[in-house]
Amino acid sequence: MSNPLCHFEFMTRDPDKFKSFYSTVFNWSLDDVSMPGYTLINAGAEPTGGMFPTPENVPAGCVNVYFMVENIEGTLENAKNQGAKILINKTEIPHVGHIAMISDPEGICVGLMQSGG
Repeated sequence: MSNPLCHFEFMTRDPDKFKSFYSTVFNWSLDDVSMPGYTLINAGAEPTGGMFPTPENVPAGCVNVYFMVENIEGTLENAKNQGAKILINKTEIPHVGHIAMISDPEGICVGLMQSGG
């Protein structure tokens, strides 16, 4: 199985400015209703994306990417064995599946997503 890019998301200090900028520049459709506290982004083609306010304990906004995996627990174990740090353990996203986040040996954050329940 390949592990395609399946989702991207932005953390931003100014959600209203973000929404105005990206919906205007890229003509993205934004949905604030389906997942309260999280803005879904329809960029017009796969992958889809999202946006949420940068948590207070995070020093700056950023962009996260998620790659699809068949077995998130196995992938986390494999990544750990290769020198990654687990930043977010397997976490359920209702009606979507599970996500996790790792930091590779250089410190680059990468998200994992396993579809389904």
